[in-house]
Amino acid sequence: MRRLKKSRLKIQSIKGQIAEVSVESEDQPAGFELLTSLENERVLLEVFSQKLGNASCLVLSDPEDLYRGMPLVSLGTSLKVPVGDSVLGEVIDLSASPTSHTSPTSSIYQKPPPLTVVKRSNEILETGIKAIDFVAPIFAGSKVGLVGGAGVGKTVLLTEILLNVKRPVFSVFAGVGERVREGQELLERLKESKVFSQTTVVLGTMSENAAVRYRVALAAVTIAEYFRDKKERDVLFFLDNMYRFVQAGNEVSAILESAASEEFYQPNLQTEISSLEDRLVSTVDGSITSIQTIYVPADEIADPGVNAVMSFMDTVIVLSRQTAQLGLYPPLDFYLSSSESINKSIIGEDHFNALTEFQKLLEEYKRLSSISSIIGEAELPAQDQVIFRRTKRVINYLTQPFFTTEAQTGRAGVHVALKDTVSDVKRILKGKLDDVPEEKLLYVGKL
Repeated sequence: MRRLKKSRLKIQSIKGQIAEVSVESEDQPAGFELLTSLENERVLLEVFSQKLGNASCLVLSDPEDLYRGMPLVSLGTSLKVPVGDSVLGEVIDLSASPTSHTSPTSSIYQKPPPLTVVKRSNEILETGIKAIDFVAPIFAGSKVGLVGGAGVGKTVLLTEILLNVKRPVFSVFAGVGERVREGQELLERLKESKVFSQTTVVLGTMSENAAVRYRVALAAVTIAEYFRDKKERDVLFFLDNMYRFVQAGNEVSAILESAASEEFYQPNLQTEISSLEDRLVSTVDGSITSIQTIYVPADEIADPGVNAVMSFMDTVIVLSRQTAQLGLYPPLDFYLSSSESINKSIIGEDHFNALTEFQKLLEEYKRLSSISSIIGEAELPAQDQVIFRRTKRVINYLTQPFFTTEAQTGRAGVHVALKDTVSDVKRILKGKLDDVPEEKLLYVGKL
């Protein structure tokens, strides 16, 4: 391992999470190279930018351990994360020294696979969640965004998907800016569901500095890539929360005093997101299906940071606060949620026709809801009342009790196969349940 002489690298100044390091040698450290101190091996800095005689470094360890004039040495490597079977059933953070792991390691900075080996799939990945499987189905190897404001159930829905998918796959969960409580609850659910042994959890809590939180996502992607490329397996990749990844990059940009864009985000926003998303692809060796929560600040879905992330998604599942306030869970916004792979040749004629008819009725339902709120449902013409009530029955039917929330709601979770969901929706749309009160279809399984 290459090491620079300790007298050649010294901390010149410390500004929060940034350390300016003087380089009194022609042996300039490279970008992303790690530096440490022989006095204290807990010290870990990463070279972010450099010019002759000086290097700006991100502090990845406790800034309290640093002082002006501290001599440093180079580890001659970039930040690495352990990979392989040994990380399954483990919780990983970036606080450990990259030289302390006995398992194989890999740099978190990898290039995306070449387009010649990238492969798309038309296989539907059933989640057992009626609303998702019917309205915005997830395809193996695709990118899925769970979009919504605070408190609408993004993390709950993501956890439910993680527990529900019944496939012989490895799972990698990246907690970016996660609350400690949320991380603990996730671990308990994974252990209870007996899927933890096939799952790796990579956490960077809210208490970590921005540089660490940003790199947690890249570390998790590196582990997923290993299982895809070396083990040639299918991988489920979960990231909570992608907006916090954007925020972490923005904080680092602000610390480095980079000029902000017009929307006050980092100038390289799109590049930072693509450095992660372009690696989450499927190849001829294996697939990575990524499901990412995307926080919407102040429920403003037009936020530039949110839109930048959504532009990479194949399926967008928007969670509505208005729907959540009506007590309908999962609170999908059926008007904004979509999947780009919805066509007859992929999802099948039955599913396509039922979904198309439901979407047509939704437009009428929206119009009729506005009218009925003024004059009352009973004053609508008879045919409009039929449309209104059938659509309402489908909306109610697409609610579902979750395994994840059994303790909170007192309702046992259910898993419904896609073929049953399509069949049930067709029955409702054909009027087979016109004599059933709408509220009877709330939080049921298959009919």
